[in-house]
Amino acid sequence: MKILIAADMEGVTGVVNWDQVNPSHAEYARFRKLMTEDVNAAARGAFDAGADEVLAVDGHHDGANLLVEELDPRVRLISGSPAPLSMMQGVDETVDGVFFVGYHARAGTQNAILDHTWSGAVMNVWLNDVLVGEFGLNAAVAGHFGVPVLLVTGDQTACAQTAALLGELEMAVVKQALGRFSAECRSPQLAQQEIYEAAVRAVSRLEQGDAPEPFIVDLPVQVRIEFAKSSQADHAELIAGLRREGTRVSFQAGEMLSAYHTFRAVVELAG
Repeated sequence: MKILIAADMEGVTGVVNWDQVNPSHAEYARFRKLMTEDVNAAARGAFDAGADEVLAVDGHHDGANLLVEELDPRVRLISGSPAPLSMMQGVDETVDGVFFVGYHARAGTQNAILDHTWSGAVMNVWLNDVLVGEFGLNAAVAGHFGVPVLLVTGDQTACAQTAALLGELEMAVVKQALGRFSAECRSPQLAQQEIYEAAVRAVSRLEQGDAPEPFIVDLPVQVRIEFAKSSQADHAELIAGLRREGTRVSFQAGEMLSAYHTFRAVVELAG
């Protein structure tokens, strides 16, 4: 059994502000270590429940946050950016299930630590008129390969939004968000024990045939992106085939991987 851990940083144990996830700030070193420990907790749970392989992909910022020297030695790490599948690099038909570790809620969400969708430019994104966050985009890429998301860790709001979209997956709530920059945080020891236990349950359910269904979008997929500023939409609409309405652009793709690649290109161009 092969598990992919897709790791982000905003939903990591103890994180409550941008300084803690910014490589140029002194606080970052502490929290990249906590990110690594959260991933290790998920990996240990996966292995203890029967996984043969665990692959971790570093999905925050430049993809160089996880401390490879402190990772569980059984885990293989995908690091660096850009990668062809970005935050989901490594997912394919050989993967049996995905863990989302350190995830955050959609942009504009109340009581959600560092809520955003992909970048500061994006306010909202829809797949076939379904509002999704980063977790929805990434789950749809996994779904392209028939792979379900089994587990999510983060604050209570990120976990609830992910479960509302993807079904009854396992959750580890590592902090209770009180706003965008405030949370009641659990100790790393307790939070990581909960991550471990959720990972054990997730893999056990997969083995028993009780995992959530993969998130598979209907094709062709209609993608709509709402930007924070009209100038960002001005840049985005330079891509041929996009439709523009105010701060929103939209396009159609024949399959989910093409939609994901185009979404990334559009957001990169928007700046």
